Amino acid sequence: MSTQMKSASPALAEVIDQMVGEGSPELYEKKEQDKVRCYACGHRCLIFDGQRGVCKVRYNRGGRLYVPHGYVGALQCDPVEKKPFFHVRPGSNILTFGMLGCDYHCAYCQNWITSQSLRDATAGVEPMSVTAGELVSTARRRGSQMLASSYNEPLITSEWAVEIFDEARKEGFLTGYISNGNGTPEVLRYLRPHIDFYKVDLKSMSDANYRRLGGKLETVLETIAGLHDLGLWVEIVTLLIPGFNDSEDELRAAAKFLAGISSALPWHVTAFHKDYRMTDPENTTPALLMRAAQIGRDAGLQFVYAGNLPGRVGNLENTYCPNCAELLIERYGFRVLKHRLKDGNCPKCGTKIPGIWD
Repeated sequence: MSTQMKSASPALAEVIDQMVGEGSPELYEKKEQDKVRCYACGHRCLIFDGQRGVCKVRYNRGGRLYVPHGYVGALQCDPVEKKPFFHVRPGSNILTFGMLGCDYHCAYCQNWITSQSLRDATAGVEPMSVTAGELVSTARRRGSQMLASSYNEPLITSEWAVEIFDEARKEGFLTGYISNGNGTPEVLRYLRPHIDFYKVDLKSMSDANYRRLGGKLETVLETIAGLHDLGLWVEIVTLLIPGFNDSEDELRAAAKFLAGISSALPWHVTAFHKDYRMTDPENTTPALLMRAAQIGRDAGLQFVYAGNLPGRVGNLENTYCPNCAELLIERYGFRVLKHRLKDGNCPKCGTKIPGIWD
């Protein structure tokens, strides 16, 4: 599966096609007649010479796969809770960088300016040249403890992320992905030595819905299970969109699947607001988030959170001990108001709380 090079936005494509390096041999395979097979995402594109993969940023020239390198399209320092990670160094800052392009085409994408920049003429930002060392220096100056790749789909720019992460980890930073989870065993093995935590968007439990977005449900479920098996810290987010993925059947199926992997897997159910090309559904209500969270708890998940509606979802922004129900971390939106863990343990009963703590 591949697309002609000319299908990308010509002016922007010309710029970013100069900001590339050869793909890792772990993430592509050379084939006959100068074709290549890419393993960076679940599409596993077979790319002919002179063509692009579905992501539009990995391309074949002369039988070699060229991939994004040496720039960012977005860069922001945020609380880690915004990503959202609730079990990774709560209250800390994280420097998040992104490139351009995506292997999905979600109509409600909240990062569409970067992710859809090579598909949508109204999107696109000027890429900024930067080195891995400069990004690590920026993280240090901003007081960040972590770096993460987001804003576009990081799987399709993994070689650049790994270069940055290797520099960061030498200086004690934690590193992670904020991803749609359209992975492959090859890319997960490639990433495992270089990252600590990984957020997956579980967008639906309907394969038909996933195909509308450009993916397959089975691939995402396999990625979630694979990440857990590799020992990475994983948190899951489901953006609840009324009329799209909020049925009782879908929510129960999602909760059952996640609990089957681990009851300690955090599940964030978050509120949709009208964005990009999806302006028909109503915005998600607090009642819908609380109903979904209850379904998660009923399925046996120990840590279920409701997001994007601070102060309107009861106690669903907080972390409690699954053994004695002691309040461990109190939050309001992206702010940590109280942090009572002691070396990752409940201060009342001593239960070890899963996560990456201080």
